[in-house]
Amino acid sequence: MKPFLRQQLDKYALRLQELEFLLSREDIMADMTQFLALSREHAEVTQVAGRYARFLDTERNAHNAQDMLLDPDMREMAQEELASCQAELLKLEDELQRLLLPKDPDDARNAFVEIRAGTGGDESALFAGDLLRMYTRYAERRGWRTELVSEAQGELGGYKEVVLRMEGERVYGDLKFESGGHRVQRVPATETQGRIHTSACTVAVMPEPDEAEAIKLNPADLRIDTFRASGAGGQHINKTDSAVRVVHLPTGIVAECQDGRSQHSNKAKALQVLQARIQEKERSERAAKEAALRKGLVGSGDRSDRIRTYNFPQGRMTDHRINLTLYKLSFIMEGDLDEVVGALRSAQEAEQLAELEVGQ
Repeated sequence: MKPFLRQQLDKYALRLQELEFLLSREDIMADMTQFLALSREHAEVTQVAGRYARFLDTERNAHNAQDMLLDPDMREMAQEELASCQAELLKLEDELQRLLLPKDPDDARNAFVEIRAGTGGDESALFAGDLLRMYTRYAERRGWRTELVSEAQGELGGYKEVVLRMEGERVYGDLKFESGGHRVQRVPATETQGRIHTSACTVAVMPEPDEAEAIKLNPADLRIDTFRASGAGGQHINKTDSAVRVVHLPTGIVAECQDGRSQHSNKAKALQVLQARIQEKERSERAAKEAALRKGLVGSGDRSDRIRTYNFPQGRMTDHRINLTLYKLSFIMEGDLDEVVGALRSAQEAEQLAELEVGQ
């Protein structure tokens, strides 16, 4: 194990002893706020310190097995024990490295996935529909719930813009690297001469704001319009002005919702999306400043970053950030994103680990 990792883990072991002492004190137990905060920290530190204790035990067993190799009668058993210990040490070290990495508090949140058609006209709108289907199918695989918040349909199908809310375990953490420009190369359905066209969409994945931490919007900064919803929905959707559009005047950011059956519910959802977009704007600006100092492998999540190409004639998907190419495009478009999501997460962890080492 690298020395800087061992130093970090020794600190966790020491902190665990401190926390156990603090949690045994009567004055701490009497202060519920402090007690709960220390209890949460204790649970996190215990996870790391427990793994580290196992690592140290396995390391001692490996040293003992190494010493036993000198005994001819014990050599065969010692070799088996040493091989087992070395495999366990590699596994535990990998787990410990991941546990030490900085955690994004937003990773556990639900998320809004916004898809906008870009260059390519009608074909871009159709591709936006394909991306919506891809993410919806991926959500089904993960057991996440999905809800269409707003949509602006294209003239020949698909969407000029669509916002989907996803609810489930680690939604934002697993989808945040989808933000950016998505390019498609294929023969459009409207193409009569069989020529391949290139179109693009942008995707923005935004964590759903926590109610306690959400930006407080000043009513004077908002313009709220109601209008008649369009699209599928039966008689009700065509007879009432239930759709709501909210404009944040200082920034010009707009959000709308027409999926709910009441103006009240649509207003609440539109305000949620608006808050998410304002927070995402602030996050993007911070990320841009950081990117000016160093360019992360998986990018800043900015819309202008071209992150991925979907080449239909070759059945190929390429993620340009990590040079990942997969020849299983038909499966990916049906929501098989596990390999892509896993590779992007691993790339970020490798970056974080390198930064952690440099900082020592």
